[in-house]
Amino acid sequence: MKILPRYLASEVLLNTLFVFTALVTLFAFFDLIQELGSLKGGYGLLNILAFVGLSLPGHIYDLLPVAALIGTIFALSRLVANSEFTIMLVSGVSMAKMALYLMLVGLLFALLTFTFGEFVAPASERYAQQSKLKATNRLVAQSFRSGLWVRDGQDFINIREVTPDIQLRDINIYEFDTDFRLQTIRHAERGDYQRNNQWKLTGITDTRFSGGDVNVTQAPDTLWRSVLTPGVMSVLLIAPEKMSAGNLWSYIEHLRKNKQTAERYEIALWSKLFYPLAAPVMMLLALPFAYHRPRAGGVSARILGGIMVGLGYHLLNRLFAYLGLLNDWPPLFSASLPTLLFLILAVVLIRKAQRQ
Repeated sequence: MKILPRYLASEVLLNTLFVFTALVTLFAFFDLIQELGSLKGGYGLLNILAFVGLSLPGHIYDLLPVAALIGTIFALSRLVANSEFTIMLVSGVSMAKMALYLMLVGLLFALLTFTFGEFVAPASERYAQQSKLKATNRLVAQSFRSGLWVRDGQDFINIREVTPDIQLRDINIYEFDTDFRLQTIRHAERGDYQRNNQWKLTGITDTRFSGGDVNVTQAPDTLWRSVLTPGVMSVLLIAPEKMSAGNLWSYIEHLRKNKQTAERYEIALWSKLFYPLAAPVMMLLALPFAYHRPRAGGVSARILGGIMVGLGYHLLNRLFAYLGLLNDWPPLFSASLPTLLFLILAVVLIRKAQRQ
């Protein structure tokens, strides 16, 4: 019985690797075509190739569950066509055991998905965006025309410009007392991150309000402690869905401390934790595809069905994320429901196949 799990795992892994390579190559080609439209000036062909290469880990993270689904369908369809699947069932291997074997292989894909989503893809995506912005001499887009606004305890911070290497320019810090009376306006021409939540501000002008007096002082530089860090500022470069769980958690804590809404980031955090589980769930869905009416339809029809299921999962995942934001659903519910629905669907289809 040890031979069967190894044989099944090898077939699934080989076919999934083939499908995965094809999908990643296809998406990289699409990225290349899209970026060629931006070919100009300092953003040359080498910069485009570097950007496409750095975007690959993000595609790997997104495509691993879909590739696992299609690869498993392809592998099981070949076993059905060669009557190997039927021999396995006749030999005493139940559908439950077959599902268990697939789940064990799926846990490997889940681990790979989590690793790329947490450690590889966020860093490469951030570096890709930084490299592109540097090459095109562009600044990070801001939330408002007046710049980026951040609350830090009793202080309100306005940053007009943020460069791709997380350098702050044209900074205004409005300091209030506990009754929210304006005490000081500090303007700095530039801010460079040092360490331990400290920034070095240069070109400083402080305007202090005390009673009816206004005092203005200037200084060449000073150290400024703030909750802002390059990790927090990285949310300007990449979407919350592409951030690491660690950075999402830090930013959510920052928003909560400053009594700001964090639902979008909470949904992204829970989605980040649940998405790796999509790989074993998708592989469970592949089992009834191969078992149901084994002589009807070809491999291409089953693969097309698998692609539609994978697309359906992605669409449902995004749909519930938006619905959660609109209807103020609990973030855990919005993030976990698509995976739970597809898991229930897989169990129902496997039981139905067993009865037949």
